[in-house]
Amino acid sequence: MGIQKIVEQALQDGYLTPSMEAEVGKICDTAAELSVEEYMALDKLMGALLTGDVVAVPRKQFINVMEELVLSEAITRVAEIEQTSNTSLDVGDIAAYALNRLPPLYATTEEGASYQRQRAKEELQTLIKEQVGEAIARYLDRPEFYPERQAIRKSEDSNVAGQLSNLLKDYAPGYEQKS
Repeated sequence: MGIQKIVEQALQDGYLTPSMEAEVGKICDTAAELSVEEYMALDKLMGALLTGDVVAVPRKQFINVMEELVLSEAITRVAEIEQTSNTSLDVGDIAAYALNRLPPLYATTEEGASYQRQRAKEELQTLIKEQVGEAIARYLDRPEFYPERQAIRKSEDSNVAGQLSNLLKDYAPGYEQKS
């Protein structure tokens, strides 16, 4: 969707959603130069935001308290294992395995997060320890397949050609010829 369409939609609805805002930002970041019409639409949007005719819907901030509890447990257990052996463990792999087997505990306020932490300590601490233990056991017992696996990373390349090149490297490693 183009900038003009997004602005029309925002003016019609009376609000600018986070996804609409992100799309406008993406267009502005990737376009070499905006057209006069796009600048006019952005100006119209800015005016509507300033007058209150269009309201920017805030992004909801939230956390999954279970992530911090699992990471804390995983780091403690991994540190104990790595101190007493020659084994190196990946905390991210272990935490992801355990988190996929535990209920999420989302909160949007500090009070909600405190409540979720307390609830987890009272009701879920044993389950968290079990799942982290299982994750470690699975990690230690895993076969050494796909050694070319790559961790998820954020692309730092802002141009389209670079992003396409990275995509091809990830999905078709033999596609680009080495010079």
